[in-house]
Amino acid sequence: MNIGYARVSTEEQNLDRQIDILKQAGCNRIYEEKVSGIKKERTELNKILDQIRTGDVIIIADLTRLSRSVKDLFSIVEQIEEKGANIKSIKESWVDTTTAQGKLMFTIFAGISQFERDLISQRTIEGLNAARARGKKGGRPKTNDKDIKLALKMYNSKNYSITEIRKATGVSKTTLYRYINSNK
Repeated sequence: MNIGYARVSTEEQNLDRQIDILKQAGCNRIYEEKVSGIKKERTELNKILDQIRTGDVIIIADLTRLSRSVKDLFSIVEQIEEKGANIKSIKESWVDTTTAQGKLMFTIFAGISQFERDLISQRTIEGLNAARARGKKGGRPKTNDKDIKLALKMYNSKNYSITEIRKATGVSKTTLYRYINSNK
C-alpha cells in the first residue's frame, strides 16, 4: 500500500500542495499533520510507523516534511525498513528505497553521515585529552552553594515563580529541580 505523509509546521500553513502531490503519486491513505518537524512527538507519523507492514511504501513530497535533521531522518528510515516497508520522496528522487539504486544512494548518505558523527566524536575526545594534558578540567562550572540555598529558600516560600528564581539567582531550572527533588 502507498501511504502518504504530509506535514506543515504551524496551524496557519496549508497542506493542499503536499496532498495534491501525494494523491498524484498514488497514495491510498494520507496522514496529515500540523506540527513542527523538530518535535519528537508527531502523532500521525508515529501512527504510520506503528501500522506499516511489509511491502508498504511511505511517500513524502520532500524530505523536510519527514525530518529536520539527518540523524532523525536516518532513525525514521531505519524504523520503516525494520518493518519491511520502503520510503520514497517525490522531490528528492534519490530517496527511493523501493529500487536498488535508491537503497544504494541512501546507504551511501547514511555511511557519510555516520562517518561525520564518528569524526566529530573522535575530535571531541582528542580535544578533551589535549586539554587534560594541559591540566584543564572539562564540564560546566559548579553552581555556587550560596545561590542554590537562596533559590531553594525562594522556592520554599512559594512567593516566586521558577522564572523569577532563575533570574534572581542564576541557578538553572534543571539544577533547581535536581536540588528540589534530592531534598524530598
